Amino acid sequence: MGRIRRIMKDDILDAAERVVVKLGAAGLSIDAVAQEAGVSKSTVVYDHKSKSALLEALIDRRMKIEIDRQAEEVAKAVDTPHPELFGRINAAEQGMTDADRAVSLAISASVSQEEKVQQQMRDWTLTDLEAMSNGPKPEAALMAYLALTGVYVTELFAFHQWTEEERANILNGVRTIYATYPDR
Repeated sequence: MGRIRRIMKDDILDAAERVVVKLGAAGLSIDAVAQEAGVSKSTVVYDHKSKSALLEALIDRRMKIEIDRQAEEVAKAVDTPHPELFGRINAAEQGMTDADRAVSLAISASVSQEEKVQQQMRDWTLTDLEAMSNGPKPEAALMAYLALTGVYVTELFAFHQWTEEERANILNGVRTIYATYPDR
């Protein structure tokens, strides 16, 4: 008798990421994820009742990964002028993976349709904006954060990819925005 393979929620989400990387957001379906994971459609539906719920779970996981990565970098940046900002800049130095880009495009496609996803993105943005305002030179932090967000979004949505050296130079420019922005 063969061993029964136990499918975990992460296996389904891993399969969903692979589907999005291969087929884009439009290719994400319960059937495609089940096929990619090597399980029945009912197995996927058991944990994720709909395509929307599957996408929300995928977004939740990606956001948690990014939030954890940022928190780690913020902790490392404790000796900088603004740890919340400089931690986020340091996190941006690591660049993007194909999975990051593919899931981001799926998020972008769903933001126009899914209120819950829109709210997740608003909440994440609000957390970042509050972090910028809670340190020294909040206006400087906000200006640098907005520049950082532009760099991040440009790469995340694959509008342009900089080399590591170019990205490092740009991020040093973001740090300079903070350092040289006039105090008011």
